[in-house]
Amino acid sequence: MIADVKTESRWRRIYRVMRQAVSGEEQDYTKGSIDRAIVLLSIPMILEMAMESLFAIVDAFFVAKVGVEAVATVGLTESVLTLIYSVAIGLSAAATAVVARRVGEGNRRAASVAGAQTLLIGLILSLLIAVPGYIYAEDILLLMARDSTVAETGASFTRLLLTANLPILLLWMLNGIFRGAGDAATAMRALWIANGMNILLDPLLIFGWGPFPELGVLGAAVATTIGRSAGVLYQLWHLFGVGRIVRLHLRYLKPRWEIIRRLLVLASGSTGQYLIASASWIFMIYILGQISTEVTAGYTIAIRIIIFTILPAWGMSNAAATLVGQNLGAGQPDRAERSAWRASFFNMIFMATVGIIYLVGAPFFISLFTEDPLTREAGSLALRIISAGYIFYGYGMILSQAINGAGDTRTPTLLNFVCFWLIEMPLAWWLALKLDWGQTGVYYSIVIAESVLALAAIWVFRRGRWKTVQV
Repeated sequence: MIADVKTESRWRRIYRVMRQAVSGEEQDYTKGSIDRAIVLLSIPMILEMAMESLFAIVDAFFVAKVGVEAVATVGLTESVLTLIYSVAIGLSAAATAVVARRVGEGNRRAASVAGAQTLLIGLILSLLIAVPGYIYAEDILLLMARDSTVAETGASFTRLLLTANLPILLLWMLNGIFRGAGDAATAMRALWIANGMNILLDPLLIFGWGPFPELGVLGAAVATTIGRSAGVLYQLWHLFGVGRIVRLHLRYLKPRWEIIRRLLVLASGSTGQYLIASASWIFMIYILGQISTEVTAGYTIAIRIIIFTILPAWGMSNAAATLVGQNLGAGQPDRAERSAWRASFFNMIFMATVGIIYLVGAPFFISLFTEDPLTREAGSLALRIISAGYIFYGYGMILSQAINGAGDTRTPTLLNFVCFWLIEMPLAWWLALKLDWGQTGVYYSIVIAESVLALAAIWVFRRGRWKTVQV
C-alpha cells in the first residue's frame, strides 16, 4: 500500500514537471535543482528537435517514392543548404548567449534589444543569399553530382529553397532568442507548427493528392517554405505581441552597432563551426557522388535517420547552453559547470541506447525508405558505422554547445577546423579513393573525426577558461 502511494506520488511529480515544461511557465534556472532545470528546459527543446527530425524522416520517405534521382537531389541540395543552416544556427547561438546572459543579469530590456538586432541581421543576410541562389541553382547541382539527370530533376527544388531562405534563417535565429530567455516551450511550438504543416503538405504537393498539383520533388520545397513561414509568423506574434521575458518593439530594430558587432563576433565563431562541419559534409557527399547515385541516396537516407536522434540530442545541448549562459550572468560559474556535466551524462545514455538499436536494426530502418537493393546496402552500411561513435557524440555535442553558451565561440570553431578539415576530409579522401575503400572509408573517417572532437571538447571544458568570457 505504501509502495503504491509512493509510486503514484512519483508519477504525479513526473507529470507535473512535464506539464510545466511544455506549458512554458516562467522559471528561474539559476536556483534550485540542476536536474530539474535540465528537465524543464530539455523536454520542450527535445520535442522541438524531435519534430524537426521527424520531418526529415517523413520528407525522405515521400521523396524516396519519386525515385533515386529525387533522393540524391535532396541530399545534394541539403548539403548546400547546410551552409544557410550554418549561418542561421550561428546567429541563433549568438542570440542565445547574449539573451541568456542579459536575462541572468536581470536586464530584460537589453535582452529584447539584442533579439531585435538579431532579427535585423537575419533580414539583410537573407537577401544576400537569395539573389545568387536564384541565379546559380542548377550550376550548383551540376558541380556536386556526376549525373546530369540529378541537376535536371532538382534545379527547381534547389532554386526555391535557396531563394526563399528567409523562413529557414528566421525559424532558427528567432528560436535562439526564446532559448536564451528560457522560453523553450514557445520555440518548441514554433517548430511544431512549421514542421507539422510540412508533413501534412508533403504528400499533397509531391503526389498531387486531391485538388493539389503533382509537383514531384519540387512539392517538398513548396511544403517546406509554407510550413516554415507559418512557424516564423507564430514567432513574430510572440515576440512583438504577447512576449513575456523578451518583448520586441519596432524602435528596437533601429541599428545598434555595438550590439550588432557583439552578435556578429559571437556568430562568426558559431557560424564558422557549422560552416566548417558543413563544408566537410559537402566534401563527404561529393566523394560519394563520384561512386554512384545509389550510394549517395543510401547515405542521404541514413543521415536522415541519424538526424532523427541527433536533433533531439541537440535539444538537450541547447538546454545546456541556456543554463550555462544564465548562470554565468547570475555570477554562478560552478553551477553552470555542473549543469553542463549533468546534461552530458544524460545525453550520453540516450545516444548509446540509440546507437545499439541502429547497429542491430540498420537494414530494417533503411528498408522502410527504399526498395532499391544497392541503396539499401549503402544506407545500412552508413547507419551502422556512423552510429558506432554515438557514445562520444553524446558528450561532445553537449560540452561544445555549453562553451558556445558561455560566449566562447572561437574555441569550438578551432576544434571543428582541426577535426573536420585536418582529419576527416583528408582521411575520407585517402581511405575512399586512394586505398579504394569506397563508401566505407568515408563512414570511418566520420566516426574517427567526431570521436576526436568529443575528446577535445571534454579536455577544453575541463580547463574552464570559458567561465571568464565577457558577453
